[in-house]
Amino acid sequence: MSRIAGRFQQLAAQGRKALVPYIVVGDPDMALTVPLMHALVAAGADIIELGVPFSDPMSEGPVIQQAHERALANGARLRDALDMVAAFRQRDADTPVLLMGYANPVEHMGYAVFADRAAAAGVDGLLTVDIPPEEVAGVNAELHRVGLDNIFLVAPTTPDARIKAIVDQASGFIYYVALKGVTGAGNLDAADVARHLDLIRAHTPLPLAVGFGIKDAASARLVGASADGVVVGSALVDRVARAAAAGADHDALLAAASGLVAEIRAGLDSIAS
Repeated sequence: MSRIAGRFQQLAAQGRKALVPYIVVGDPDMALTVPLMHALVAAGADIIELGVPFSDPMSEGPVIQQAHERALANGARLRDALDMVAAFRQRDADTPVLLMGYANPVEHMGYAVFADRAAAAGVDGLLTVDIPPEEVAGVNAELHRVGLDNIFLVAPTTPDARIKAIVDQASGFIYYVALKGVTGAGNLDAADVARHLDLIRAHTPLPLAVGFGIKDAASARLVGASADGVVVGSALVDRVARAAAAGADHDALLAAASGLVAEIRAGLDSIAS
């Protein structure tokens, strides 16, 4: 069993929901990423999602696009993401870590080389926004060879037949995009999310985590009632970015991020209580 699957299983046995915070490697600076990962875990994160900086993050809204731009300006690349996971693993051997990004950097490194390096670093899974299920066989073979999960997105507009094609290639969990459009946009409709999750569950026993639109305890609680977990991205990236722009030092940046994650953790835990 993968570390990701094990974490979801453990949480389900406890009647709890997974909290998956997203940050971009190297944003707002290279030195903050690993301490931030540890701070997020201490605040209640169950799985860490690391964004791999990319020049054209097409599924992202302005907040995360700007984070990618800052990270690239700081020199952050895929190899740095792997190095940071390895550094994180020196103190934390248990928290699953997922890399989220785009196909080009992985293809440039080579699927086999990436899989070997990711496994050696302690990565648990990969989510590539722009590799469709029809083209995933090559990377899936290499990921599965070293025991890494391949996470897929399902959108509100995904037809039922395509949902099946996607989940048949996935492992670890399914990431349901709660909103149409890019990250950080729109308002959540909890009933609509629940309805779509039921449609996905008809095709797979994999856990379902919901992202896009989770910004606070209230939104996490609404969605968490029907999901197995939530992903918080834009709200977290924005909080850290605003604190950095205001001149906050590293301790203050860690506190800003931890405060939001702890708030969302409390919201999720109130579902089970």
